[in-house]
Amino acid sequence: METIRTTYLGDLRTEAIHVQSGKELITDAPVDNQGKGEYFSPTDLVATALASCMLTIIGIIAQRHNFNIDGTKVKSTKIMNDSPRRIGEIIIDIDFPATAYSDKEKLLIEQAARVCPVAMSLHPDIKQTIIFNFHD
Repeated sequence: METIRTTYLGDLRTEAIHVQSGKELITDAPVDNQGKGEYFSPTDLVATALASCMLTIIGIIAQRHNFNIDGTKVKSTKIMNDSPRRIGEIIIDIDFPATAYSDKEKLLIEQAARVCPVAMSLHPDIKQTIIFNFHD
């Protein structure tokens, strides 16, 4: 069963429809690659997928172990390489709310982030730099 239906709209823009929900997502080529940069680029979505996946898996672990990560924010930075043009590094900077997490909870959080399905699916040549900011 298909998950996403994508249509090329012209001018280096696509529209993707999530089949189950009907929600849409528009992409543009980035300005540095002949695009308009008015929407996420496909490579931006890779960095976004990594951040969202990490937060989701951390959220599952938090629910399972009865602690809260509500309000956690991630800043994602995608660094492109040339020749060939590809993602060279994704920096994930996770900022947790001012909650006193135990050492065990911090360890669970860090382990969960590193093994989320997107992290495990990315090519090993893509450097994943993860920064955990706990504000105890």
